[in-house]
Amino acid sequence: MYDIILSFITAFMITYLAIPSIIKIAEVKHLFDEPGERTSHSSSVPTLGGLAIFAGLIFSVTFWTPFVVFNELQYILCALIIMFLIGAKDDIVPLTPSKKFMGQILATFILVFKANVKITSLYGIFGITTLPEFVAIPLSIFSIIVIINSINLIDGINGLSASIGIIVTCSFGWWFLQVSHIELAIICFALSGSLVAFLKYNFTPAKIFMGDTGSLIVGLICAILAITFIEANKGLEHPYAFKAVPAVAIGVLIVPLYDTLRVFTLRILKGKSPFSPDRNHIHHLLIDIGLSHMQATSVLAVFNILFIVAVILLQDLGSFYLLLVVLASATVLTTLLYYAVQNKKRKAAQ
Repeated sequence: MYDIILSFITAFMITYLAIPSIIKIAEVKHLFDEPGERTSHSSSVPTLGGLAIFAGLIFSVTFWTPFVVFNELQYILCALIIMFLIGAKDDIVPLTPSKKFMGQILATFILVFKANVKITSLYGIFGITTLPEFVAIPLSIFSIIVIINSINLIDGINGLSASIGIIVTCSFGWWFLQVSHIELAIICFALSGSLVAFLKYNFTPAKIFMGDTGSLIVGLICAILAITFIEANKGLEHPYAFKAVPAVAIGVLIVPLYDTLRVFTLRILKGKSPFSPDRNHIHHLLIDIGLSHMQATSVLAVFNILFIVAVILLQDLGSFYLLLVVLASATVLTTLLYYAVQNKKRKAAQ
């Protein structure tokens, strides 16, 4: 337990103390995110906050994690370094989407084939339990890539990615602690510590953004935690074992996952590439109805927490039906938000 507390404090202190120096370097070297048509900020802001998040996370995890009982950690660290290098390069000199995707694929292959981060069961969804290897591998690769990019896509307003990252890591970290997976709990709370420290500088008016460096790292860790959570529940005899495990994992990540599903669906229906940029994200809709960055972030954070509570309370429904409830609820809420935005625009045009 002390290791977990110390991992949080260590990551917090390193990130908190590193960010002012990074801001100063970014100002000297003119490494800013400039305001534009799709951005929600009105001034130039440094984008290298992910450097401090990475430093706090890596130092804390390598210092406090018992390597003896966590042999896969070396491969997780390799994947994290790849994500860090891709994100840092993109924040300084933008990469093409194909190069970023190839880097993500490389990191994902390391996780799946070396760290054994794989989904091997669907817990009865569509009548499927154990997955054969030729299905488990591509499903796992796809899931990791989706989660990584879902966190990256919601990084559009102050505090959002960090707040969701804290909620996700604390939720999984609490569970891993209860079932004595101390090594995974350390990773959770180390990242939480880094993100809490980063939030201090990311609240409006933001002094720094996490950039792709930060969002890719947070996304990768969230993917590892979600899949490991699903696998760790398989056959688990414990008071804290979950029933509708895949649905619970999706509920924990509901804001980034549903937002990604929603915008990709809308873009495809409009005949556009799912990767074409626009202002249809849920956080953009909240901004459009008149909320500030921090108000929009607070709303999404609260709803993410409510969905987590709901999936825990409703897990007896089973994975399939609970997934339907989660998706239907999220769809209804975002549809109401969309019509609220349209109504405001109509009134403004009158």
